Amino acid sequence: MNKKVSLILSTYNEATVIEDTINKILENLESVEIILVDDNSTDGTFDKVIKMNNPNVKAYSRKTRGLASAFLLGLINSSSNIVGWLDSNMGDLAKKLPEMKKQLDDNDIVILSRYVDGGKDLRSRHRILSSYIINLFCQKMLSNKIKDYTSGVFLMKRDVLLSVVPISTGHGEFFIEFVYKALKNGKKIIEIPYVHPPDVEGMSKTASSFFRFTKLGFNYFIRIFQCLLKRN
Repeated sequence: MNKKVSLILSTYNEATVIEDTINKILENLESVEIILVDDNSTDGTFDKVIKMNNPNVKAYSRKTRGLASAFLLGLINSSSNIVGWLDSNMGDLAKKLPEMKKQLDDNDIVILSRYVDGGKDLRSRHRILSSYIINLFCQKMLSNKIKDYTSGVFLMKRDVLLSVVPISTGHGEFFIEFVYKALKNGKKIIEIPYVHPPDVEGMSKTASSFFRFTKLGFNYFIRIFQCLLKRN
């Protein structure tokens, strides 16, 4: 299998961190292409990436916003047999990528998890609680074989897409459906621990406002019920 990794990043107003994140990815993976999808940032994020002029980075700017559709656009423009996702403001997690890549020797999908031994969540209390409740609900309603349905930080073999294609609507809830469908289709999934760092002031797209936070949380539960209604 081609060991090159296509790593997808989604950005919106992350000019202060994006160069550091890209550099940390390049430091930790020898053979990688970074596919960056910018959702019309107003702080110069996209311009910073272009000025880096790195041949390992493919950058796309669009007028719309949405995590799931950004992932799909990145996926369409990826070329490797290993594909993954990293939160663009969590560059320190790039150090976990070599271990994740190695785990793909025996697995189809590798997920960074806060809810297996050694994992932890250091964000604000309301985000810790909401994430815990959603994941507990997923375990009760879908399958307890997966502990962190909302991590979103993962690597997978590209041939997973032959039986499971992510639905490009919504925010992070797309990952719940994707992982659950992969599990139902017999894909081998492993979770390895990570510590989710504290919130960075002004960097969270999910908790940008109470209304947005509540709306997104509601959409997660709707997606879980939709998973139960679908046959495959």
